[in-house]
Amino acid sequence: MDSVGKKTLRLSKSCIGVAEKKAVMDVLDGGFLGMGSKVQAFEIALSKFFGRPAICVVNGTAALHLALQASGIGRNDEVLVQSLTYVASFQAISATGAIPIACDIDPITCGIDLEDASKRITKQTRAIMPVHYAGGVGDLDEIYTFAEKHGLRVIEDGAHAFGTQYKGQIVGGFGDISCFSFDGIKNITSGEGGCIVSDDKDVIEKIKNARLLGVENDTEKRFSGSRSWSPDVNFQGWRYHMSDIMAAIGIVQLENFGYHKTQRQELAKGYANLLSKEPLITFFDHDYNFVVPHIFVVVLDSSIDREVVMSFLSERGIPAGIHYKPNHTLSFFKNQSSLPLPTTDGLYPRLLTLPLHPELDFDDLLRIVSVLSEVVNKNAK
Repeated sequence: MDSVGKKTLRLSKSCIGVAEKKAVMDVLDGGFLGMGSKVQAFEIALSKFFGRPAICVVNGTAALHLALQASGIGRNDEVLVQSLTYVASFQAISATGAIPIACDIDPITCGIDLEDASKRITKQTRAIMPVHYAGGVGDLDEIYTFAEKHGLRVIEDGAHAFGTQYKGQIVGGFGDISCFSFDGIKNITSGEGGCIVSDDKDVIEKIKNARLLGVENDTEKRFSGSRSWSPDVNFQGWRYHMSDIMAAIGIVQLENFGYHKTQRQELAKGYANLLSKEPLITFFDHDYNFVVPHIFVVVLDSSIDREVVMSFLSERGIPAGIHYKPNHTLSFFKNQSSLPLPTTDGLYPRLLTLPLHPELDFDDLLRIVSVLSEVVNKNAK
């Protein structure tokens, strides 16, 4: 509670319980903290969840990096990606030596605008990385049709979309390559962590080795409790493997995902219902029977000063966020394209992220929306 007796709200939160703590203690008591049987068990559970092979790594950025590298993408290749995403998407591309090509967004979904992306294709374009912003995926069929037409690999950044369904299929359970994040505030967490999912056996095998510094067949050795004492390495690898501590948390979270999924969906539905009465506030019209939201983002009327709104909310104990500053405005990625991104530039100053995590309740939403409505209507020009 705060100084006036109101519940202290969090924008995002790691939601763990007794079972996760016990799982970690069991690993600590076992005396083996690295990559071993718990990681193997988590991979088996994830593979069952997605219905195809899943490989665990240290975080979502590593998942994207390894997926790109395993797809043969490297120096001076180009990857199409929306500018409105966390910098991790861009950094994963540039880490391979490739160039992230900032694309505009679809204002309805905040996903990549394929019409804009088509204008940015060159002889060096090798892949497209659709980012599933806030849990929605837009029209994945169109993305795959676009990729097939232009001969591109598709590497889905599903960090926000764990559990989302598209046309009756779980996102990550189909398509080329999908990457997910399990950091502390995602739809499920392993503290940190991530995974890559694909039917491409060559990609999966390369990632298995690359996450362990490129040491051949070290995954099997570690899963059996041994090590490679006479290793061979044939390509650049990274220390990107997951630990058993992380996997222990992830296993419990996956087992309890049904609850976390329902809570997120019901909260998003609650926001949508309450905000539908506010003419100066819009939001992305997802079907939350199928979309599992990581964040809930609203779009303020262009007459509203976002900084004033954030300050007003903060003074009343309500945190808000901004997802995200467009990558084409960051110093390191500024000069990747000469073409403008009008939708991204126009929408970004109006985006505001409201609190969303499974420990909120409907009374919290009423409080948040009431204060938001007050400040928006007070400051409309």
